[in-house]
Amino acid sequence: MTTLPETTARLLITCPDRPGIVSAVTTFLYHHGINITELDQHSSDPSGGKFFMRLEFQTPSMDVSRPALMQAFGDVVGKRFEMDWRMTFAVDKPRMALLVSKHDHALLELLWRWQRGELRADIPMVISNHPDLRESVERFGVRFEHVAIDAATHAEAEARMLGLLAGQADLIVLARYMRILSSEFVANYPSRIINIHHSFLPAFIGADPYQQAQLRGVKIIGATAHYVTADLDQGPIIEQDVVRVSHRDELTDLKNLGRDLERQVLARAVRWHIEDRIIVDGNKTVVFS
Repeated sequence: MTTLPETTARLLITCPDRPGIVSAVTTFLYHHGINITELDQHSSDPSGGKFFMRLEFQTPSMDVSRPALMQAFGDVVGKRFEMDWRMTFAVDKPRMALLVSKHDHALLELLWRWQRGELRADIPMVISNHPDLRESVERFGVRFEHVAIDAATHAEAEARMLGLLAGQADLIVLARYMRILSSEFVANYPSRIINIHHSFLPAFIGADPYQQAQLRGVKIIGATAHYVTADLDQGPIIEQDVVRVSHRDELTDLKNLGRDLERQVLARAVRWHIEDRIIVDGNKTVVFS
């Protein structure tokens, strides 16, 4: 695992495609003493579509302050090319809150990777609608909040969660949180809530999807990580993966394989978000993985 220098910064850009964008961006950074260490780009249609770019660069020789650099970039380059852009600095760790119910596999995978330093973020809290995982979470030195929720108390519980999260979370990860968030809740964190679910949707909706899949004799199972929107399970997809299964696999085998996929797919999606590798474009994503 490579340790990221605290002098690292990143720049994400979306704009109409036209000649001269890469030259303008790299020349601007060069003139401010910045060394570009990673550059990825993508054009949706070279004849007039959208242009997407991600740069990672080092700032120890930068000749202006961070606010001055951002202001100058917007004035000199951003406005000229009609850019939607975002610049972040590795020294500022994003704050990632986790929501979970009773299934612990996705949660513990994220906490383990975070403890090992694989996820460069701070975790201010874990919120759960059940008390069961308190000991497991607190063993990592992370604050645990139990917020019970049901149909009758849904609005009140969400208001309490938003109160706990206010000023404390830049990203929310649903690590198998088995409640549907309201559109009002989601609106507070646009493109900043990541969910994980099995890839049977919409074929096997409702309870016991793995049992439904086994009864249908599926040959692959999978998992999907996506951003949460007001439309249930319809948000921009970040990452997916599958594994082959056969008639020899029992229901327990399918569930175990599914949990393994969910852990891996969610962890990749979260890491890419934290590392500013994702640009949301409508209901799609551009992922510079």
